[in-house]
Amino acid sequence: MSSQTQYAFHLTEDAKARRNRGIGLCLLAMAVFASQDGITKFLVKDFTIAQLLMVRYWVFAAVAVVFLAARGGIGAAARSTTPWLQVIRSLLAIAEAALFGWGLKYLGLAESHALFAVFPLLTLALAGLLLGEFISLRHWIAAIVGFAGTLVILRPGVGIFDPAALIPLLAALTFAAYNLLSRRISQTDSFGTNVFYMAVVGIVASTCFGLPEWVSPTPMEWGLLGAYSLAGVLGHLLLIKALEYAPATVLQPFNYTLLVFATLVGFIVFDEVPDNWTMAGATLVLAGGLYAVRVR
Repeated sequence: MSSQTQYAFHLTEDAKARRNRGIGLCLLAMAVFASQDGITKFLVKDFTIAQLLMVRYWVFAAVAVVFLAARGGIGAAARSTTPWLQVIRSLLAIAEAALFGWGLKYLGLAESHALFAVFPLLTLALAGLLLGEFISLRHWIAAIVGFAGTLVILRPGVGIFDPAALIPLLAALTFAAYNLLSRRISQTDSFGTNVFYMAVVGIVASTCFGLPEWVSPTPMEWGLLGAYSLAGVLGHLLLIKALEYAPATVLQPFNYTLLVFATLVGFIVFDEVPDNWTMAGATLVLAGGLYAVRVR
């Protein structure tokens, strides 16, 4: 019997209610993230990615100050056993956001998320290759299925291949590296320390690149920038809260609904209809990811 099956079997009524609440919060977080990406697609037409990230990280830093002040103070959070790894991890997070936002200038929401959805399988493969973690044959099969799905979406070797489709794949690879480093750092540093470094490194890096690219927004654009920044903070807070009610193994499959929500936003707001190849490839990517979760 799998760990998830045992978990479900032993649930009390109260535990079931908590699990369902966690799943609901996770689904809400995915909807918020999809909406944020929809706003990003609007904003990248008139603003550089650097400016968007600068506004986003200043808002994040403001929330982080309040959060850390309530959790023992900023001084305590600043103490890390691996400060340079924290810096590298934070830079990877910035790079992933920049790459994905850049990709949205050229690709639809559904296609971008279908390619980005391969990141859990990339994390799995990198954990085996770089960290020496044991990866079972079933997990490798899941990774191969997911990779096949990306090839179906990309269709290399045919005339309709769009090189811009490689951008969300690079973002997925960057996010996989970020996840591996997060796993390593979380063994020694607290969540508050992770937040502190993400805020400080994010402000410094994004401001260095964003300030020279600054374009004054209109009142309406300020509203979109605010919604874009707050959506990122709200989405992460919802995920953190969801993990208080349900284990990560239970919530992981529901993270893939981000692709569904992104497809809906793309269709409703941008009149984007993914073609059959994208849908078939996305199905393979999701199948590989869900199978990897099932055999974990």
